[in-house]
Amino acid sequence: MRRINGTALIIAALVATLGALAFPVWSYADRSGTGEANLNASSVATQWGPLSATDRDFLVKVRLAGLWELPAGQQAIERAPSEGVKLAGDHLVVGHTDLDRRARDVAAKLGVELPNQPTEQQQGWLRELTAASGQEYEQKFANLLRAAHGKVFALIAQVRHTTRNSLIRQLASDANQTVLDHITMLERTGFVDFDGLAREAAGASTASPSGPPMPSGGDVPQVPVPVTPSGDQSFTSRPVPPTMDPLPQP
Repeated sequence: MRRINGTALIIAALVATLGALAFPVWSYADRSGTGEANLNASSVATQWGPLSATDRDFLVKVRLAGLWELPAGQQAIERAPSEGVKLAGDHLVVGHTDLDRRARDVAAKLGVELPNQPTEQQQGWLRELTAASGQEYEQKFANLLRAAHGKVFALIAQVRHTTRNSLIRQLASDANQTVLDHITMLERTGFVDFDGLAREAAGASTASPSGPPMPSGGDVPQVPVPVTPSGDQSFTSRPVPPTMDPLPQP
């Protein structure tokens, strides 16, 4: 009987040891917490491809941008002292009127509910603009709108790069052109504080900067020799219109 009990204890100890050794392997094989698993869990199937949580967030952000930037543009047309700010306001109105229509159309097809009011922060920006006048108004207008466009610009790039939904991909292409146009017009006003934008971005980043070292001793680095193409140069390359159908697969 003692021999049987001793054997049972040894077997139990071996089972426990094997279980402890196997647990890390089992945990590693469980992919439920990975980014890919989260992507699949947050995506829904549509006839235009999977729609992820990031895609849905992009739709909401485009809608919210129009809800406050369009009235801000209308206000600039009416109140800005300089023609440059008035022109930037006009671009905001035209661009967001069209982009908002496209976003609402895409959201309706994909079954995504969109907001009808700006966020509290965006409403605060509108109140801040309403309370200002003269050059102070123009400075606030240029910098509030430029900072907001810069942030949504980064989201557009991420969505355009990663989305698997063709409707979202096209909307991201349209939004990219519109937002870049608005950024350009806001910068042309001459009121954008680029140092402030850089400091804000640096304060929000935790990554160490990378790149070539700074020149030492005031030496200016030599400009690299441009690459010269070889062979037949009779061809030309032109940008592909964003609405053009994809090339046929071989």
